[in-house]
Amino acid sequence: MNKNTSRPLFLLLLFFLSFHSISALNLNPMPSVDFIPSPDSEPVNNGSDFIRSSCNSTLYPDLCYASLEGYSSSVQEDPALLARIAIGVSLKKTKAMAAHIANLSRVADYNSDPRASSALHDCQENFGDAVDEIHGSLKQMRQLGAAGGSKESLRFLMSNVQTWMSAALTDQETCTDGFDDVADGPVKADVVDRAAYVKKLTSNALALVNSFVDKEIS
Repeated sequence: MNKNTSRPLFLLLLFFLSFHSISALNLNPMPSVDFIPSPDSEPVNNGSDFIRSSCNSTLYPDLCYASLEGYSSSVQEDPALLARIAIGVSLKKTKAMAAHIANLSRVADYNSDPRASSALHDCQENFGDAVDEIHGSLKQMRQLGAAGGSKESLRFLMSNVQTWMSAALTDQETCTDGFDDVADGPVKADVVDRAAYVKKLTSNALALVNSFVDKEIS
């Protein structure tokens, strides 16, 4: 297949993949994620106010509130549960992004731009690592109740959560950094824009974790 025919085919496949995965990266309340409650049908005022106030400690408070408001009746005023749910939301979107990049990587193997193909494969590995790290953080959050109230145990668990969430955010940023030398085009724009949204969710989750540690454990 020559260059003139391969590029239109690649763009067509990119459009197809983007259309089918766009719903995975929206702002609507999402169904339950590993070990977190389902969103509520009706927000609860005290929980909603608590979430809004807590989100003020994040870099992206509006997105934070929009992504977590649906869980207000479950959260009530529980900072640990709020952090746990935020991690779960980040995990769900990171998984969706990893799947999207995997699809793009398969298509990119037929494209004529080796830099874009290499960046996509690296990005796929980065987001795969981020999924593992965020999932590990969520498992640690589940163990808070079993820590027996010991501040030493809580500090150890939360230190793991902070470390892994920070590593996940770094991996997500490494993905987009890999496109710095890639020529502007639909693939770069698609990945960088979608990854930016996921990075914000992960950043918000980490901020809520840090806030919980500062207020409840330190």
